[in-house]
Amino acid sequence: MESGNSEVIEHKAYARVGLLGNPSDVYYGNAISFSLGNFWASVRLEPSPDLFISPHPTHDHVHFNSLSNLVNRLQSEGYYGGVRLLMAICKVFHNYCKDNNISLHERNFKLSYDTNIPRQTGLSGSSAIVCAALSCLLDFYNVRHLIKVEVRPNLILNAEKELGIVAGLQDRVAQVYGGVVYMDFGKKHMDALGHGIYTPMDIDLLPPLHLIYAENPSDSGKVHSTVRQRWLDDDKFIISSMEEVAKLAVQGQKALLGKDYVTFAELMNRNFDLRRQMFGDECLGALNIEMVEVARRVGAASKFTGSGGAVVAFCPDGPSQVKKLEEDCQKAGFIIQPIKVMPSFLNDTDLQILQSK
Repeated sequence: MESGNSEVIEHKAYARVGLLGNPSDVYYGNAISFSLGNFWASVRLEPSPDLFISPHPTHDHVHFNSLSNLVNRLQSEGYYGGVRLLMAICKVFHNYCKDNNISLHERNFKLSYDTNIPRQTGLSGSSAIVCAALSCLLDFYNVRHLIKVEVRPNLILNAEKELGIVAGLQDRVAQVYGGVVYMDFGKKHMDALGHGIYTPMDIDLLPPLHLIYAENPSDSGKVHSTVRQRWLDDDKFIISSMEEVAKLAVQGQKALLGKDYVTFAELMNRNFDLRRQMFGDECLGALNIEMVEVARRVGAASKFTGSGGAVVAFCPDGPSQVKKLEEDCQKAGFIIQPIKVMPSFLNDTDLQILQSK
């Protein structure tokens, strides 16, 4: 993340890849995720006489050629945009500070944002905007030292919950911490602390990875998942499957620490297979499944980066396998690019807070 001078503050938050364990984070599981340097959202805060949330010229579109043009846009992209996200984090931040007796000065500001995270790719574009905005607020009000690093993902998630976005903490943890993070969302920790136990890992432990996504992800799964309700209803298959998904992250941490990439590839594939069994093909969507399959047909390991829309792939056989995967992705109409993993971007204040425990 980048910080400006005392007059203007600007922060970036990056897309994220759920590497192993997803979606067990919302089921008291474990996960490994990392910050994806290929895409990011940036938020700019500057002092202003009035508090003003600036709409983005593209993502907060309010000018249309016709009524049908408006309806077509809503049908393809929904009632989205970043203004609502910025407003929500402002509310959640204010209420958290009030509830915890953290005093805030009365000066106002203007918030604006930009993002290059592709839409509907499961790369956590919405939470990146919220994360970057929260960092701006922490610095503008000089309260970074008063709000624990582990709590910040909860604030980001709560802002999204304000808007009816259903998600877990995993993505927000990766975006707050940066780098590679192993996360333990065990019920004991969640009940006692309100958050998980988060352990940063060395980014050099990861092998070369590739991102695959569709330029037009309109064929994503349309069917509403029943997995959450089945889990709440103590469905034995869902509970046992989700427990196995969580164990993949535990095993994955061990494999990465030992640089056992053969096991790591097997765990990636197993993660997707379990998700597919639980959610079903109709829910996952044909295009999403094909992105996984195009990698597997050349012998690469592959799985969703999140809930669908993009895939993370690992070619254990090296450059020749990567070349074949690139050729096949091009034929299938998919975009493929090498993954850039961002190192941790917690600042000195954040690190001092973590190290003081």
